[in-house]
Amino acid sequence: MGAVAARGPLSAGERVLIVDHKDRRYLLRLKAGQAFHTHAGILSHDAIIGSEEGSTVTGSTGRNFVVVRPTLSDVVVKMPRGAQVIYPKDLGAILLAADAGPGVRVLEAGVGSGALSMALVRAGCSVLGYELREDFAARATANVEAFIGESIARGDWYRVEIRDVYDGISETGLDRVILDVPEPWKVVEHAEKALRPGGILCCYLPTINQTSELRSTLDRSCFGLEQTFEVLHRTWHVEDRSVRPDHRMVAHTGFLTTARLLSESAPKETQDRSAGSAQSFSMKMHSPGHSSEAS
Repeated sequence: MGAVAARGPLSAGERVLIVDHKDRRYLLRLKAGQAFHTHAGILSHDAIIGSEEGSTVTGSTGRNFVVVRPTLSDVVVKMPRGAQVIYPKDLGAILLAADAGPGVRVLEAGVGSGALSMALVRAGCSVLGYELREDFAARATANVEAFIGESIARGDWYRVEIRDVYDGISETGLDRVILDVPEPWKVVEHAEKALRPGGILCCYLPTINQTSELRSTLDRSCFGLEQTFEVLHRTWHVEDRSVRPDHRMVAHTGFLTTARLLSESAPKETQDRSAGSAQSFSMKMHSPGHSSEAS
């Protein structure tokens, strides 16, 4: 399940990441006899093919380039896109928040350019995508195939249907429903019927107003254990004795909300009281002077 990590010398047909002396990054697919033109000079593909990953290759102007195989993060940022992608800092959070792993059946609505699809399929999930626009669906499928491999992407692991998730979800017994759509509260009732008990609903939204509307709907649903958070990503400048946060950071991109489908036998009021008790216990355990060690 998922893509097999490539090893050994770089070969024609595979993607590589080229990094120049100013840390500019370029994603390209190697082809014998081709050349790549950059601000720092022309780089022959033949000079790269057959070299080891991590090698330094010299271009036409004498500038050096480092060549490595791209990570998923590199591909997401550099790949062709038609829709805005979910960025790497949020992709990792979604995989953990949705507990995505081998054999997990996922309904993903709003596949966009396929960034989340790539992460889910590589994690071993079986993914069905719902997408309204045919051009987005085609772009997402092409991006997943290019990164994961056509045989995997076109097998049982990934397919995209042109349909509106607001109209309903045909599948049942799903493990996860992950939504990147403007009004996910319209899907909550459909998700209740599509998910197995204990299944996870995960929604990605750009604004807190949308998130508030979603949480209000979840309060009236069979879902419980709701959580909302965002991920802030700040890099650091580390050079000799100059050590400080970088002046720019990737701050807010979106809010993530997760919820679990609970048994119909557990009334919402009971779920709320249980959550309140758990929160009170957590606050007590972390209060000043309280030790968590067993006496």
